[in-house]
Amino acid sequence: MRVTDLAQVMEIEYASFSTPWSELSYRQELLFNPNGSYFVARLAHADSIGAAPKFFWRKFFSPSSRQIRAAEPVIGYSGFWLVVDEAHISTIAVNPAWRRRGIGERLLIAMIERARALRAETVTLEVRVSNAPAQSLYRKYGFEIAGTRPRYYNDNGEDAFIMTTPRIQTDAYRIRLQHAINILA
Repeated sequence: MRVTDLAQVMEIEYASFSTPWSELSYRQELLFNPNGSYFVARLAHADSIGAAPKFFWRKFFSPSSRQIRAAEPVIGYSGFWLVVDEAHISTIAVNPAWRRRGIGERLLIAMIERARALRAETVTLEVRVSNAPAQSLYRKYGFEIAGTRPRYYNDNGEDAFIMTTPRIQTDAYRIRLQHAINILA
């Protein structure tokens, strides 16, 4: 993610969250947080809303693709903070018109792969207790409920589950991740 992506990111942010981050918050994260890693998902071509997205996510998320794809529309984004040896997912969202097509899953994989490259040992996040689809996706990648944050969400006082992966640097986790990637390919 770059500062130039923020207008499109904010459209998705406001469509996705009842208590959205501000554009200034994202700008601060991108410019001044050396421990933050943020990603955007773009279309490889300006596909129509009714079509499946046509992009090769591994190429898209590689550093060499940043300039090539900069003009393509943002359809999702994600980010995490590296705190000591833990990658803490702070945000993940997909444009409502592009949901249920694997884009969020690809963003999750990109974050896990980046966390592994940064030598993080685990990945954690908070998720609404009522968000069963997201919890199901996270479980697919080994996240388990590690606790609850009571009244975590300001909009309605809903609790959040804290979900954490097993150690992501192990061979067992690497194999699990590669298997999931192969299924998506």
